Amino acid sequence: MKKLLTLVLVTFLLLISTFTFPVSAADTVNGEQIFSVHCAGCHVNGSNIIRRGKNLKKQALKKYGIDSIEAVTSIVTNGKNNMSAYKKRLNEQQIQDVAAYVLQQSEKDWH
Repeated sequence: MKKLLTLVLVTFLLLISTFTFPVSAADTVNGEQIFSVHCAGCHVNGSNIIRRGKNLKKQALKKYGIDSIEAVTSIVTNGKNNMSAYKKRLNEQQIQDVAAYVLQQSEKDWH
């Protein structure tokens, strides 16, 4: 009986660790909180108070080739031009979350 219970438990744990659900990969609720603390000062409602054309609207992200999770993550991590790098302020999961939030909001036109 003990071996059967151990086998069932191990199988269950393997199944859980094998399948990654999209929600657990990037938490846009957490991303929204991070955005409001670290990004909204310059990017309120997806705009840009420093350079108007370099905003977070879908059209601008596409124009500048920043319309993927990898591209947004890279900019948040390393910064670019006037954009500060956040690799020392945010961990990898927080960066993923805020990047997912930015892309989600751009799809909704920040409404």
